[in-house]
Amino acid sequence: MKKIILLAIIGLGIVSCAIQNTNKTMDLPRDWKHSTNIYEVNIRQYTKEGTFKAFEKEMPRLKSMGVKVLWFMPITPIAQQNKKGSLGSPYAAADYTSINSEFGTINDFKHMVNEAHRLGFKVIIDWVANHTGWDHIWTKTHPEFYLKDPDGKFHIASGMDDIIELDYKNQEMRKAMIDAMKFWVKETNIDGFRCDLASWVEVDFWVQARPEVETIKPLFWLGEFDELESPEYGKVFDASYSWKWMHTSEDYYKKDLPLQDLKDLLIKYSNIGDSSMRAWFTSNHDENSWNGTEYEKYGVITKPMAVFSATWNGIPLLYSGQELPNMKRLEFFEKDAIEWTNNYQVADFYRTLLELKSSNSALRGGDANVITYLLNTTANDKILAYIRKNDKDEVLVILNMSKEDVNFSIQDENLSGTFRNVFDGTKMDFNTGKDFNFKVSDYKVFEK
Repeated sequence: MKKIILLAIIGLGIVSCAIQNTNKTMDLPRDWKHSTNIYEVNIRQYTKEGTFKAFEKEMPRLKSMGVKVLWFMPITPIAQQNKKGSLGSPYAAADYTSINSEFGTINDFKHMVNEAHRLGFKVIIDWVANHTGWDHIWTKTHPEFYLKDPDGKFHIASGMDDIIELDYKNQEMRKAMIDAMKFWVKETNIDGFRCDLASWVEVDFWVQARPEVETIKPLFWLGEFDELESPEYGKVFDASYSWKWMHTSEDYYKKDLPLQDLKDLLIKYSNIGDSSMRAWFTSNHDENSWNGTEYEKYGVITKPMAVFSATWNGIPLLYSGQELPNMKRLEFFEKDAIEWTNNYQVADFYRTLLELKSSNSALRGGDANVITYLLNTTANDKILAYIRKNDKDEVLVILNMSKEDVNFSIQDENLSGTFRNVFDGTKMDFNTGKDFNFKVSDYKVFEK
């Protein structure tokens, strides 16, 4: 059961919020998930070749950056009927148990997975269970697997005319879907799935599918849904999306919402509990292509938002090219390779955050032993400050969430002692002073 403890700050009319979860879950086969991170790989746009072999050469660099889990966008063949653009959407599958030849062969994929495992990565693949493309093999072999309109035609998925929806009332279709998922675990030894539009599929399918697929091995399950809106799905998935946070934080920056709106939303997420986790991100394939890069969305608070994503309770999620940074919207249905340079300007920034996430127990996501305190400052309308504690380990995060310079002090009894700045190594004794002068875009992360 979740506990929210509110501590009044006398004379200031401000509250400091301690967030602690008393749920305790046992998942030793997947204990690594609590200190992990996820890097989304867009194979088509990652290299000029757009192949598994070409991406394999990038993996040592990503390992040195601290990446732990590689999530590959759909690797299955793309349906050609009613496809969008010249190449089509990877989310319009033509066959669930074959490889998109654009990327290479299944042996190429197996080789890449084996090399990823050798380097210490976990590998998950995008699984598109809600719909297929118009000429998926099932449309010919099992047309009864699909929803139909009154005129008998396949039912187009909401707002996307290149895909058609499956019928989850059909038990044979469910079995075939589960068998297809098992195929990739058995044949290629992947470590889990990122489930596209997970809440568009009946939750009882996932309840059925997960234990059946995991008869092969324990897996990691990331679902594309927001648990604030679909709480029943959180009982099945290890982690979910934080769509409400992403949209609200964008509105906060562009529409000048009160910072308290974000703090209130964080408390709502924390109230969900730790039996599942949230994935926090500033970009992904959908956002980059359709709504803009993280710099378009967040402007001067882009880096503070990235720091938040790596240090709040949950799992940080990065997208291909953010370490550059990539400043362009990547085409979705055409070839549009990331313009790589040898100067990965943000790689060290992310390395520091990802290594801290992996090494410091105070940043474990979904761990009932970790307490998170939202700290009181003299600029609560501009500064987001919090401390996360796990026994003797503590991590302090201070973010300028405003568009101006801010002079402020932290006035909170939950902060004391000497901490080390993880970015520059300097030490600060908070028993003698808690004053700061932040410029626009400033952030600080300390560990005790």
